[in-house]
Amino acid sequence: MKYFSLSFIIALIGLVLAFFIGKFDGVYLTAILAILEISLSFDNAVVNAKILKSMDKVWQKRFLTWGMVIAVGGMRLIFPIIIVAIAANLGLMQTIHIALFEPHKYHEILLHTEKLIYAFGGAFLWMVFSDFLFEEKDVKWLKPIERTAEKFGKIHNISLMIAIIIGLIIIYDSKDYKIAISYFLGLLSYSLLKGINESLSAEGIKNGFIGFIYLEMLDASFSFDGVIGAFAITPNILLIMIGLGIGAMFVRSLTVWMVERGVLDEYRYLEHGAHYAIGILAVIMFLKIFFEINETLTGTLGLLLLIIAFIHSKLEDKKSS
Repeated sequence: MKYFSLSFIIALIGLVLAFFIGKFDGVYLTAILAILEISLSFDNAVVNAKILKSMDKVWQKRFLTWGMVIAVGGMRLIFPIIIVAIAANLGLMQTIHIALFEPHKYHEILLHTEKLIYAFGGAFLWMVFSDFLFEEKDVKWLKPIERTAEKFGKIHNISLMIAIIIGLIIIYDSKDYKIAISYFLGLLSYSLLKGINESLSAEGIKNGFIGFIYLEMLDASFSFDGVIGAFAITPNILLIMIGLGIGAMFVRSLTVWMVERGVLDEYRYLEHGAHYAIGILAVIMFLKIFFEINETLTGTLGLLLLIIAFIHSKLEDKKSS
C-alpha cells in the first residue's frame, strides 16, 4: 500500500477540487476520467517498469515527482494546446484562453487535429512495439510468432523499414501532407531518443536523463487517446486535467511497485503482453486516421492481453515449481 499512498492523497485532493468545480457531478466525472486513464495506460506502466529497472534510484524518484508534473500539466494540457495552436494556426495564449473558457470550441479544434496526433503517437508506439518484436529474447511467449520475428530481426533496421512502408500506405490513402509530417516526426522522435540512449549506454555514461525523456515521450503517446476521449465525457478542461492526472499518478505508482517488487521477473510474460497491447494501440491509432473507433475498445483489448499474459505466467510458474 505504501507505493500507492501518495496516489490516494493526490486522488483525494483532486476529487475535492473537482467538487468545487462541478459539485458531485464533477467528482463523478473526474473518477470516470481517472479510470479511463488507468485502463488505457496500464500497459504503459509495464513497459515503464522495464525501462526504470535500468535507471538510478534518483531518476526513478524524479520520474514519480518531476515526471508527474510533466504528465499532468505538460502532456495532458500544454502539449495538446501546443498541437492545437500549431495545427489551427492560433496564438498560444489564444489557444489557452479557448481551452479554459470555450471548451466546446477547443474540443472542435482538437477533433480537427486528432488525425495528426494519431499519426505521431501511432508511429512512436509502433516503433516501441516493433523493436521489441524483432529483438532476440531469452523468454518467448507466442513462440511461433516471436521465433519468426527473430529471424527477420537479423535484417538491419527492419523495424524502421516496416514503419516507413506503413507510413507510405497511410500517406497515400489520406493524401494529407500534414499527416505525413506528423507520422515521420513520430519516427524521428523515437529514433533520436533511442540513438542518444544507445550512444550514452555504449560510452558507459549514466543515461537517466535520456531514459526520463523517453518515458515522458512514451507517456505522451499513451495520453493522446485519453485526452481526446475525455471530451466525450466532459468538455471541462480542468476536470479533464484533474481526472487524467489522478489516473497518471496511479499508473506511475504502479510502475514503481513493479520495479521494486520485481513483478516483471515474477510474471515472465507480462512484458510481452504489454508490448503486444502497445502494438494493437498503434494499429488502432492508424485506423483512427480513417475510421471512428471507441476508446473503450482500445482500453479493453490492452487490459485483456495483460490479464492473459498474467494468467499464463502464473500457470507456467506452477508447472516449473
